[in-house]
Amino acid sequence: MRTDPRRRNQPAGDSTRRGISRAGRDRRGRGLRAPLLPQTVPAHTSRSDDFDRNALEAFADIDQRWHDRIADLDIAVDEIPRMLPTDPDSVQWPDEVTADGAVPLARLIPAGIDVHGRPTRAQIILFRRPLEMRAKRGADLLELIHEVLVQQVATHLGVDEDTIDNGPG
Repeated sequence: MRTDPRRRNQPAGDSTRRGISRAGRDRRGRGLRAPLLPQTVPAHTSRSDDFDRNALEAFADIDQRWHDRIADLDIAVDEIPRMLPTDPDSVQWPDEVTADGAVPLARLIPAGIDVHGRPTRAQIILFRRPLEMRAKRGADLLELIHEVLVQQVATHLGVDEDTIDNGPG
């Protein structure tokens, strides 16, 4: 095989000099060229998408009953909690945190003022990974998310958890 003397000093894996884009390829240019599954098939959804769908479904029932009182409340999902207890043996979380022992599952951030002086809305943050690890599959996860949301909304409104499930009196 003859080599071009002009290309001797160029790195072997540099395919951009030949006008070939390496986007979506591994370092030798043999990686995936397209997604494995088309976006139109159900298997294309990620675990994060499934969790978001479960969170919306679990919140829909609560929102239907309490919409007027929780219109100022946002729901968000984070992968993992960014807070850890200082002493895992004697953890005492505030009411705004729903936890399983030393692991937070959700957190309520009350409305307030941000660093720029703008008002912020109250927000419930669900922690996806800890919730998924505590539920077996599908219906268990949906039920666990619903329980956590009931507790968080009850804390936000200052009412009992049973009141949230039964609706406003």
